[in-house]
Amino acid sequence: MVFEMTIQIRVTNFEKGIQWYQLLLDKEPDFIPHAGFAEWELVPGSWLQLAEGTPAEGSGPLRLGVKNIEVIKDRLMNTLGVEDFEVFSRAEVPVKWCTFSDPWGNAIGLFEYLDKEEEANRIRSLRK
Repeated sequence: MVFEMTIQIRVTNFEKGIQWYQLLLDKEPDFIPHAGFAEWELVPGSWLQLAEGTPAEGSGPLRLGVKNIEVIKDRLMNTLGVEDFEVFSRAEVPVKWCTFSDPWGNAIGLFEYLDKEEEANRIRSLRK
């Protein structure tokens, strides 16, 4: 049975990577066990690991759930210099989503529940 997960993203400039991901996630790392490695707990039991190294080509995207994709998109473009990107939706999909890249070419995405009651239920379930 799976009870936790981690995903690792590699960057060639670790110090700049730490700064960039702190702004993206709006918090400092939760754990820095050694040089060239940091971790953020995104939701209970789910960790993003940032490691110094060569980014993996063709991996991702890591998609993060947010309450308001447009507000976050504006913040990413204004604060982190992320290039403009399109937000997608389809009638049969219960979320809208987007994908962009970090400065090292790692694919990152966001998604937002269209049904705000479902979103609230998902958030409540994480707090139990």
